[in-house]
Amino acid sequence: MSYLELTHAQLSALLAPIAPSAGMPRDLTPRVRAAGEARDEPAQLERRFATAVFSTLAEPGDTDAVRLISGLGPACALSAVVERWPTARVLDAIGEVDSDAATMLTGRLDDALERWLPRLSLRTARHALESAARFEATLVTPDDDLWPLGFSALGDGAPIALWVRGDVQNLRSLDRSIALVGARAATGYGEHVAMESAAGLSDRGITVVSGGAYGIDGAAHRAALASDQTTIAFLAGGVDRLYPAGHTELLTRIAERGLLVAELPCGSSPTKWRFLLRNRLIAAASSATVVVEAGRRSGSLNTAGHAAAIGRPLGAVPGPVTSPASAGCHRLLREFDAVCVTDAAEMAELANLSEPAQPVAGVGAGLVGVVDSAPNEKSEIEGTAIRLLDALSRRRARSPAELAASAGMSVREVTAALGGLELAGTVAERPDGWVRR
Repeated sequence: MSYLELTHAQLSALLAPIAPSAGMPRDLTPRVRAAGEARDEPAQLERRFATAVFSTLAEPGDTDAVRLISGLGPACALSAVVERWPTARVLDAIGEVDSDAATMLTGRLDDALERWLPRLSLRTARHALESAARFEATLVTPDDDLWPLGFSALGDGAPIALWVRGDVQNLRSLDRSIALVGARAATGYGEHVAMESAAGLSDRGITVVSGGAYGIDGAAHRAALASDQTTIAFLAGGVDRLYPAGHTELLTRIAERGLLVAELPCGSSPTKWRFLLRNRLIAAASSATVVVEAGRRSGSLNTAGHAAAIGRPLGAVPGPVTSPASAGCHRLLREFDAVCVTDAAEMAELANLSEPAQPVAGVGAGLVGVVDSAPNEKSEIEGTAIRLLDALSRRRARSPAELAASAGMSVREVTAALGGLELAGTVAERPDGWVRR
C-alpha cells in the first residue's frame, strides 16, 4: 500500500497482533465486496488497514463514510481520499456499484472530504494499530464472521469497524443478549432491580449488555460478572480510555471476563456526542433493550429511542409513582408502547429468548418521538453544536481549522456553527481563536 508509505510486510506486522484469530490474513468471506475487488492476501491486508484508517477519520454515525466504503470497498475508498480523486470520478465509480449511494453522496462528498482530510495521517493510523496491540485489543471489520449481525438494522449508520478488548469470540453471545440501561444517578431500588435482573438473565445464559456507566449500567455489569456470565460494555471512547475513572476496576474485569467494545480507535476520548452515538450500538447489538430506571430527562431514553426506531423489543421497569427517578420509565409505558417488565423471566420473554416465546406488539411505531423529545438527543443542527462544544476549551483558544479536525467537521460547518453559538453566549472569540464560555 505505497500511497501511505507502507509495504505489505509492514501492514502484516501491524495487523497480525490485532487480528480476530491467529495469523494474518484470514480467509475472509466479506458480506459486502465492491465489484471486481480481489480476494488475494495483499487485497485483504489493504481492506483491513483501510477500514482501520477510516475509523480514525470519521466520527461515529458518519453515513457518508459508510456509503463511500460500501460503494468502492475500503482500500479503493481510502485511495480516493488520499489521492484527492475528483468528485465526479468518485461518484461515477460508486454509481457503477450502487446508484442509490451515489445519489445520496451527490452534494455531500465535498463536505465529507473537508471533514476527513484534516485527520488523515499515517502517524495517527499507525499509533491506533500499535496502541490496540499494546492493550491486546482486536480489530473487527464487517468482513469478519464475528461482525454482529444486529448492526445491519442501522443501515448506513452502522459502525465502520469495532475495536474489541477481551475474548473476541464473546461477540457471538450478542445473538442472545439483552441491554439493561438506565440512570447514572440510580436509586437503591433501581440498582437492586438491575442486579436481580442481570443475575436472572445470566442464569438463563443471556448476555447482559450495557454502557459501563455509573448507576444502572454498573450494577448490571457487576451482577453478570458475579454470576460468571458474559457481559459486554460499549464505550464512547477508545477501549484504552476506561471511563468513568471510578469504574476502571470494573471495566478491567469486564475486559478480562467479558468484552469492551468501541467503534473509535485507542486514544479516542469519550465526548457527549460520542455517548449519544454509542447508544445506537447498544440498541442494535442486543436482542432487546430494557430501561430499568430513568428520570424524565434521562439519556437512557435516547437508547430506548434507537431500539424502537430499528424495531427492537423495548421494555421498561415500573417504579414508585412518587419517584422522579422512574418518571422516564413511566413515560415509556404510558406514551410509547414499551412493555412492562418486572423480572428476568419477563425480560427474556420480551426478547423471545425463553419458552414459550411471546411476540412483542406495538413497540417502535410511536417511540421514535422519544429520540426527538429526550433532551440528550438533538436535531442535526443541535448535534453539530454538541460536537463543536465538545472540541472547544474554556482555557486555550482554538482556530476553526483545529476545531474542525477535533470535531470531525468541515471548516465551513465550524464557522457557521460558531456564529450561532456566539449569539447564544456559549462561545467567545479571542484574537488567537475561539473558547467555550
